[in-house]
This record gives sequence, structure tokens and C-alpha cells, in this order.
Amino acid sequence: METVTLWRPTGPEELALVEASGWHEWPPRLLDQPIFYPVLNEDYATKIARDWNVKASGVGFVTRFEVEKAFLDRYDVQQAGGRTILEYWIPAEDLDEFNRHIVGLIELVAEYR
Repeated sequence: METVTLWRPTGPEELALVEASGWHEWPPRLLDQPIFYPVLNEDYATKIARDWNVKASGVGFVTRFEVEKAFLDRYDVQQAGGRTILEYWIPAEDLDEFNRHIVGLIELVAEYR
């Protein structure tokens, strides 16, 4: 099975919910969050964690995880700015199914304060 490596910048509240899941899944989106956006490179995830999450909550984390490529193929990669600012836009209503296609565990790879 082919997988795609994704990264997710996150704050402490979301990370606590991921940890509570046994590092297996992302929590449901809040009402004002219609999409879940994992990103395609660590540099972009790091920038968001450092520049946005630290400012918002005092700490930012970068996670890494694998998702089945066959599942991700139904979504287009979105360019959210520069050439390397790439992410998937997963509708909130698809997140449960997205979680079922995560291969292995979600890993914490960096922390910024």
C-alpha cells in the first residue's frame, strides 16, 4: 500500500485530543472549522506552528503521519500561497473517513515556544 507523508501544525488543545486517541486520529472540527488541512511539507508546517500557533497559545507543535495515497487521490492538492505552500483541504464531514486511512501513528516531531 502506497502512503503519503503529511504534516499538521497544531496547538496544545488539538494535540491533547490526538494524544487521548492513542495518536490514531484527528479530533472533529469545531463549528467554525469547515475543513481539515494537513500540509505536504515539514517546512510549511513549522512556519505555521512557529508563527501562528505560538502566537495564539504560547506553544506550537508539528506532527507527521502517513495516509493511504488511494484515499487522498480523491482530493486535489491546494496551493495556498507560494510554490511550496501545499495542503489538502479535507471537508470536516470527511474527517472520520480520513482518520480510518491513517497508516500507523501520528508522531510529534517538533515543539516551539
